[in-house]
Parts: sequence; C-alpha cells; structure tokens
Amino acid sequence: MPTCSPPKHPEGLSRQGCILQDLGYFGHFLHMHGGGRSGKQHMLIKLLTVGGTLQQRDLQSTEPISSASLSEVLTKLEREGLITRTRSEQDRRQLDITLTDEGWKEAQAWADQRKSFEQDALSVLSEDEQVQLLDVLDRMVTHWNTIEENEREKAMPEWASRKA
Repeated sequence: MPTCSPPKHPEGLSRQGCILQDLGYFGHFLHMHGGGRSGKQHMLIKLLTVGGTLQQRDLQSTEPISSASLSEVLTKLEREGLITRTRSEQDRRQLDITLTDEGWKEAQAWADQRKSFEQDALSVLSEDEQVQLLDVLDRMVTHWNTIEENEREKAMPEWASRKA
C-alpha cells in the first residue's frame, strides 16, 4: 500500500491555510487507502449495496465520473469476469450491470476491507468527537455548495435567471 506523507505547514501559513492543506491530505489519503470514489472497487461495492444489479444509466447518475470513464471501468470489470452487461428487458436501450459470482465475492471482500478501514481511520476519535466532526463537516459541505453555486451564478448569469 502506498504511503502518504502528512503535510508540513510552512512558517507563516494561516490557520485556514493549514486546515485546507490538511483537508487536501485527507482527500489524498482516502483516495489512496479507501478505494477512491470511482474506481473498480467503488463500483463493485456500489453494485453490492443495491443487490447486485443496476442500470448503467442509474450508476452514472449517482457517481462523480464521466460516462467515458465509467464505461472504461465497467469494461475492465467485465474483462476480469466480475460483472456482466446485458440489454435491459424493460428498456432495450439500457444496459443492466450485474455482479457475477466472482464479482459478489470480490465486492464483499472490498466492502469488508472498506468497513475495517473506516473503523480504523476514525478510531482516534471518541463517539462524541465523531459526532462533532460530522456536524462541522456537514456545515462545511453546505457552505462550500453555496460558494460553488454563487461562483456558477457569477460565471453564467443566464443560469441564475433560469433558477429563479
């Protein structure tokens, strides 16, 4: 497993700068050790959590990945014998993505590993500290979404007028 070096805060970096630098480190660490957010492991776990079958369109709508990248990941999983892609019986234009028996085993192993990682990664915090951290992070997500929406409105005023 690759190692991630924690950031060294340069002399004179503001508290906010240190926090953002640490958040960047956490994102990198999670990507390297937690299976990323859009790779093969993540797709297998996603299929496992929905019962083993999902339409490609539905998978695309829930993942932060381009359709070309999703197709590439699914092709790799199919070549490895972990999924099958078949035309949907309800809508022949759509593809159903289904875990194979080997895919179920692999997905379960990755899910178990991810659960263990999640427990270990936060074991340094008490239950109360985890609740507090989640509250702070949720507030940040809401604020950052507002920042992003405001930037979008500035960059594309016509988008803002459609929203109103």
